[in-house]
Amino acid sequence: MMTEHRLSIQRACRATGLSRAAYYKVPPLPQEKDAEVIDALNGVVERNGRWGFWKCFDRLRLDGRAWNHKRVWRVYCELGLNIPRRTKRRIPKREPVPLAAGSLVNEGWALDFMHDVLYDGRRFRTLNVIDEANREALAIQVAQSLPASMLIRTMDRLVAWYGPPLSIRMDNGPEMTSHDFVEWAQRKGIALNYIEPGETNQNAYIERFNRTFRTEVLDAYLFSSIEQVQAIADDWLTQYNEYRPHDSLGGVPPKQFMPRLITTTAADSRNQLSA
Repeated sequence: MMTEHRLSIQRACRATGLSRAAYYKVPPLPQEKDAEVIDALNGVVERNGRWGFWKCFDRLRLDGRAWNHKRVWRVYCELGLNIPRRTKRRIPKREPVPLAAGSLVNEGWALDFMHDVLYDGRRFRTLNVIDEANREALAIQVAQSLPASMLIRTMDRLVAWYGPPLSIRMDNGPEMTSHDFVEWAQRKGIALNYIEPGETNQNAYIERFNRTFRTEVLDAYLFSSIEQVQAIADDWLTQYNEYRPHDSLGGVPPKQFMPRLITTTAADSRNQLSA
């Protein structure tokens, strides 16, 4: 009315039945209006981070807060408390195991996962397993997904071909800490040496292998399929073990530095491993 009819504030308020005090009053900000509710909710959530809305609301009622549940829910959502809160996966404390290569093969293996993408953008993973004694690469398994079940199948094939190692060194990934894999290792009598979280230097042998594999294979090719990655990785594995000089082994390949005896009795174990 003030704009359309060019009325003063006094005449416009009288025409609409609005007091001039209400016109001049500045509406409170939502944060100020709901400050008490915000403080109460934050106090409950800070002490009990896993509680949902209704448990928080019931606690507020027990504390004598008589707010309507709709108001509390509105504030709860504005604070972003209705969004699922991700919690950090708890990793048990690990005792560091000395990084010492064994004097014989099969004393200790090391494994790790790597990631990369195909030319069309699809992601894939590789499971790399080496023997710490002679740095021989035992397997590179390529797949789009490598859950604990596939990890166990791959390790079963390696054990059938090379025999079980005394221990396996690895990080704290979900596949390696899964209940199924831990039970598998217990059945095989294999000790699992987990490194401390974030201390990749405690698994330095496989990390050094990963860098070589990244440089000479993953960064050197554009892959169009998982099958192509596996074929190139298998061919490179032979070159790495039998022909490529290894600096830390005195300039000789792993198989020449410390040959191993094949312990399998099944004639088709090699075919199963490559499959």
